[in-house]
Amino acid sequence: MKTTYTALCFLWLVTPLYAQTAFPFESARPLYVGARALGMGNAFTAVADDATAGFWNPAGLIQWQGVKLFGVNKFYNREDYRFDPKGVGYSYRGYSLFWGNKIAIGVDSGVPDFNYYGIARQFGPYLAAGLSLKFKRRHPSAIYQFFGYQTNYDLGLLFKPRPDLKFGCLVQNLEGYSIQWLTLGTAYRYADYQFSVDIAFSTNRTTPEVYIGTEWDQFPVIPFRLGFSNGSFTAGMGIVWKSIHISYAHIFEKHFASDFIELTISFQ
Repeated sequence: MKTTYTALCFLWLVTPLYAQTAFPFESARPLYVGARALGMGNAFTAVADDATAGFWNPAGLIQWQGVKLFGVNKFYNREDYRFDPKGVGYSYRGYSLFWGNKIAIGVDSGVPDFNYYGIARQFGPYLAAGLSLKFKRRHPSAIYQFFGYQTNYDLGLLFKPRPDLKFGCLVQNLEGYSIQWLTLGTAYRYADYQFSVDIAFSTNRTTPEVYIGTEWDQFPVIPFRLGFSNGSFTAGMGIVWKSIHISYAHIFEKHFASDFIELTISFQ
């Protein structure tokens, strides 16, 4: 455990060296999707165990049975920008399906709007793989767009060699046919604590992005979360009641702070 704590402390110290230069939700990356993930510093590639997994790592969709749906709302300072992702996932006997939408309004790039369609399959007791197709939609449009004018993809892997340890991998195509991002993540649970670290590598930059998160659920009804999202401090908490999960997250961005709230409902 000393090695684990030393590595986490080191990453927490070096993370502020990496500063975000643009709002990540303007492209088809998963960052800021889900108040729980955001509260954990966007370090969610290996966690990916709720309905937002279709964005973060589609392989994670196989980690439950039944239906989960979620919606997120940026409820404070919406004059700065609006960001309201939503989605639904269904899993049954090692197979999973997913639909999700992420849209941002009031940003410099116009109206980035993406529909996600995902599928996942479990291979044996330790490994799962998933695929998400992402369709960018035009604005304005007189009709509802089930697909769009630009198609890209995410490929995800989830490896769980032990009940308390997971490794995740997300390969992302954002434009053209090549790979623009590779994100590697790990999640480790110790007693009532969960620690997660993501490192994202861009094919266009030499400096990786680092995301670190913790979740403390000693009181399962009210979990607490802290994280660093590539230099920005995040915090959050949740309320869990039967099949209903409500999560809140706050992120100190470069020029202002933002608050998000998420509602997740599960059906089995």
